[in-house]
Amino acid sequence: MRPRRSARPPAAGDAAKAGKPPASPKVLAVRMLARRDYSRSELTQKLAHKGIPHEDIEQALDALAAAGYLSDARYANAVVAQRSGRYGKRAIAYALREKGISAPDAQVAMAPLADTDELADATALWQQRFGAAPANPREKARQVRFLQSRGYGLSVVLRVLRAAGAPVDDET
Repeated sequence: MRPRRSARPPAAGDAAKAGKPPASPKVLAVRMLARRDYSRSELTQKLAHKGIPHEDIEQALDALAAAGYLSDARYANAVVAQRSGRYGKRAIAYALREKGISAPDAQVAMAPLADTDELADATALWQQRFGAAPANPREKARQVRFLQSRGYGLSVVLRVLRAAGAPVDDET
């Protein structure tokens, strides 16, 4: 019987066990960026978690940013493009802050959302998810929670439900 092969590639810690030198922070960061885009803050946290000194991380990330592999502005634009229409402006802005995107980069990325109508987006999302006015207070509360969890304000949510024909009191 043949020994089973592991499906995952060896991690940086496995290299030391196998007698290989550990990968440099730059190589590790490029491997991560090859899978998906990351913000600088996220990469810093991931590399620090692997035990790499802060100075080495900053040097590697500076080199990647200079080469164009790492860009918070590009990452912010991707997050906004991915979430617009399914999330409200508040939720998108919160996600950018959580990912460590600077305020100027976030403002530039969110600029195209300034012209969008949150009421129309929330209505389309509500229509796609529910499509019918809530039949009872429990269902209404569920719909309100859903839209609020997507970053829409209570006033927008109540306007969506009023337009759907649901009896809405402002105490929800």
